[in-house]
Amino acid sequence: MSHTPGVRQVQKQQSRRALLDAGLRLLEDRNLSSLGVREVTREAGMSPAGFYRHFTDLSALAVVLVEESLASLHAMIRAAFAGGGDGGADDDPEPVIDRAVAVVAEHVRDHRAHARFLARERHGGVRAVREAIGAELHRFVDEVAAALAAQPLSAGWPAADVRMLAELYVDRMVSTAAELLEADAESEARITATVRTQLRLISVGRRHWREG
Repeated sequence: MSHTPGVRQVQKQQSRRALLDAGLRLLEDRNLSSLGVREVTREAGMSPAGFYRHFTDLSALAVVLVEESLASLHAMIRAAFAGGGDGGADDDPEPVIDRAVAVVAEHVRDHRAHARFLARERHGGVRAVREAIGAELHRFVDEVAAALAAQPLSAGWPAADVRMLAELYVDRMVSTAAELLEADAESEARITATVRTQLRLISVGRRHWREG
């Protein structure tokens, strides 16, 4: 009897995971607004009533998918920007840029369904999910801005300017992730080469930026 609550908790977590995985599979090729609870529960092998023990509605499920979709990317990009480079007159920004681009490409390859879901729902018809994606990207920018602010090259910069720079980096990485979704090996190489050049141009501008 003492083990029953633990078993029930595991079963609850497994059911919740099954619903999330089912939702993600179905959302890989369609919009959230076209999806129904019955479709998700059928895909998960559950009854519709079981859905509401875990989520209030499909928007709540999708918000969790948003958080999961960006969680690992947050940490990897933060580490890439905090890893040195772009920090002084003698520093080479290319290692930081190369690491960041490689992280984005790897994330899309390893989490294609998540990336496709985010790309589609970022401007989709479900407000709660759009807002969740916007909030996560806002936090993403904050993290990159914090890493950039710690670099010596940012000394004396107003916080607003550092954040603007972070927004430029994040915008290019998010756009690149969307471009990479349908890329084969050849087009992936072309896309990543282009974004590396674009980020280097931003870096050159950073070295010469003075608040107007």
